[in-house]
Amino acid sequence: MSKTISPTQTQTAELASADPDRRVRVKQGVQWGRVAAWAAMVLLLFISLFPFYWMLRTALATNSQLVNGEQGLLPPDPTTLNLKQVLDLASAQEIEEAGTATTASINFFTALRNSVIVCTLITIGQVLFCSMAAYAFARLRFPGRDKLFFLYLTAMMIPPVFTLIPNFVLIKNLGWLNTIPGIVAPFFLMTPFAVFFLRQFFLGISREVEEAAVLDGASRWRIFRELILPMSIAPLTTLAVLTYITAWNEYMWPLVVGDSDGVRVLTVALNAFRAGTPTIAPPWAPLMAATLLAAIPIIVLFLVLGRRMVDAIGFSGIK
Repeated sequence: MSKTISPTQTQTAELASADPDRRVRVKQGVQWGRVAAWAAMVLLLFISLFPFYWMLRTALATNSQLVNGEQGLLPPDPTTLNLKQVLDLASAQEIEEAGTATTASINFFTALRNSVIVCTLITIGQVLFCSMAAYAFARLRFPGRDKLFFLYLTAMMIPPVFTLIPNFVLIKNLGWLNTIPGIVAPFFLMTPFAVFFLRQFFLGISREVEEAAVLDGASRWRIFRELILPMSIAPLTTLAVLTYITAWNEYMWPLVVGDSDGVRVLTVALNAFRAGTPTIAPPWAPLMAATLLAAIPIIVLFLVLGRRMVDAIGFSGIK
């Protein structure tokens, strides 16, 4: 006599014979932990990006609206006059009518040129010399190497303000005040973080590749130049971007040694423009427009190379 199997029993049997992971997924339902994680991520993203939006909003508003307290999410009458004033494209009459005339000008293109020159020189110097120092600490064997490296890393814990006066005295004795070399010199050779970052990557490269090159008669310098550097494009690019961003945002040192009109970088020029005596009210709208223009190159640089930076940092083991 045949036994009839109900549809419910059939579904139960299929679920019992399925893989355990599928059964777990069926039982779990909505993963509230993941939902909370995504909600927290979106909130942090909003908190991080909102200042950039407010900077754009302020740059497109008139200075009188800011002074009168008109702080809506969107400017009532968007204008590009602030951007034109920063780029020296606005007439004196337009600036006077807007109430943003000051005793100081920003000289945006001169400051932009100086920032590009300073950041490029610092980046080239650090990538070149830090890669050589990092390779020496990672591969060469000499007495006291590890102790010297530990002592070198302790410099990461010294606040930069402690070295400000000694560096200033040195630059003054060299006659480099108010010059591009004076601004570049303290950052040109190397920094502890850059050496540590590249050393972590070099330690992950297989020694067998270098041993094979040694057997072929290659010198250490040739191995480094023709083998290690081509294999390290990702971390070198990451270091270059990080160094460029850090140098771009540097303010205290360029202010101390390069405050003349001819060598001012963008950060110092923005401060000089802010400190100018206003005729009516502080020029917050043009200042925010200048800040927006100064931030655009770094934002574009990070958007283009951001993925490569994350991959290289993860490969080097830095948390």
